[in-house]
Amino acid sequence: MKWIKERRLVLEAAREISDKKMVIGTWGNVSMRALNDPYMLITPSGMSYRSMSIDDIVVVDYDCNVIKGEWKPSVESPLHAALYKSKDRIHGIVHVHSPYATAFAVARRSIPVILEETAEVIGHEIPVLPYIQSGTIELAQKAAELIDGKRALLMANHGLIGVGKDLFQAMKVVQIAERTAMIAFLAENLGGAHVLDEEDTNDLYEKFRGYGQSKPKF
Repeated sequence: MKWIKERRLVLEAAREISDKKMVIGTWGNVSMRALNDPYMLITPSGMSYRSMSIDDIVVVDYDCNVIKGEWKPSVESPLHAALYKSKDRIHGIVHVHSPYATAFAVARRSIPVILEETAEVIGHEIPVLPYIQSGTIELAQKAAELIDGKRALLMANHGLIGVGKDLFQAMKVVQIAERTAMIAFLAENLGGAHVLDEEDTNDLYEKFRGYGQSKPKF
């Protein structure tokens, strides 16, 4: 079956964000570029991650027309498509509503670089998009404008987006972003978090680019 590898990776990532309680119910979404075609593969709209199968993953073009699949693609398909079209470097996208990162999105506060692992994996403060209703072209366009040079964005009153050169990297980005948000929140109760300066952040990011010996399984 064509696209079976990509569909399996999207399904595994979707189940991972569900298992890790980074989403509730059918919220959140996962996508990746097709390896050899001008399409993306994305989770369907309104379907439980636990009951979802490989065949349920939808293949769409970058105008969100369905190429293969019997279900409607995620309502956030325009957002994913806009990000892929804006940057060739993006090959995987994970969108979650994890509690600590979403708390920063609701407070409309950027997640600071307070951990070495944040610097190494993300490499920048995670900014907040202004509030725009989900599923809209306006949100997709704004996210595409601000993703330049970034690996994560917060959407005000909504959640977190992580992007990467593949789904493994995008997944790591949202996991580290959530951990950073949690520790920043806890540190505030101990007198405040101390942010790494830009020089150290850039140095750590460059030093750890490509770190690791193999791609982990989800």
